[in-house]
Amino acid sequence: MTVRIIHALADIADHYDAVLCDVWGVIHNGRAAYQQGCNALAAFREMGKPVVLISNAPRPSNVIPKQLEALHVRRDAWDAIVTSGDATRAEIEKRGPRGYKIGPSKDEGLYEGLPVDFRPAETADYVICTGLRDDLSEPPESYRDELAALAARNLPFICANPDRVVQFGGHLIPCAGALADIYEELGGPVIMAGKPYAPIYDLTIAEAERLAGKPLARERLLCIGDGVQTDVAGAHGQKLDCLFVAGGIHAAELSNADGLDGAKVEAFLASYRVDARWAIAELA
Repeated sequence: MTVRIIHALADIADHYDAVLCDVWGVIHNGRAAYQQGCNALAAFREMGKPVVLISNAPRPSNVIPKQLEALHVRRDAWDAIVTSGDATRAEIEKRGPRGYKIGPSKDEGLYEGLPVDFRPAETADYVICTGLRDDLSEPPESYRDELAALAARNLPFICANPDRVVQFGGHLIPCAGALADIYEELGGPVIMAGKPYAPIYDLTIAEAERLAGKPLARERLLCIGDGVQTDVAGAHGQKLDCLFVAGGIHAAELSNADGLDGAKVEAFLASYRVDARWAIAELA
């Protein structure tokens, strides 16, 4: 597929009845909102079309609005939120209380109200991973020995955030998906709860149709995101159009002196065996 470089969501808005938009890296960077992106989504909503945020955040969707407010993401930029945390909770409920936990304390809200009894690896029935315990200082490789011991017991590894990295201010920090890659390499079974897998898209499309008050044709849905292995791969797998935000975590390798390089973008996506109909440097 030939990727068309655009400069604004408004250039293609008439083609679509709803937007399914990634959050981190598209409308904020973990420290502050990207106001141009927020404005673009608000303008799409002013056309009477819903915007559903689809996030790999390993937390229930009901805690995300306060986080967005703190980052000054304008409230009229979105209608609803669906998270990987929502899908993860369903996986935990299916598997019972005996889990082994990997993740930071900030993700504790994910387990609220669930009958979980976290325990040492030796007596656990599965692993739940929301991220690195200290993602600002620990590299994923520092977990290899711990993950090897868990994989040796063939424990299912529920990955609450399939993202490998996200932008935090001007830096890249590792996510749970990076640990899932190591676990899978070690021979352990991995269960991904969020993008690019179907369950989170089923939830998100259902929410968009609820907001629209009618069924929505798949060719009239637009996914927006900056992660090739999550956002673009998810849209590709669901046969949905995608606007690839290419100026974020992949900016250096996809640009030239004049901005995004269409040939580089196409080759980059092809290397992952995915494609996108549109690309933009930053959502605007």
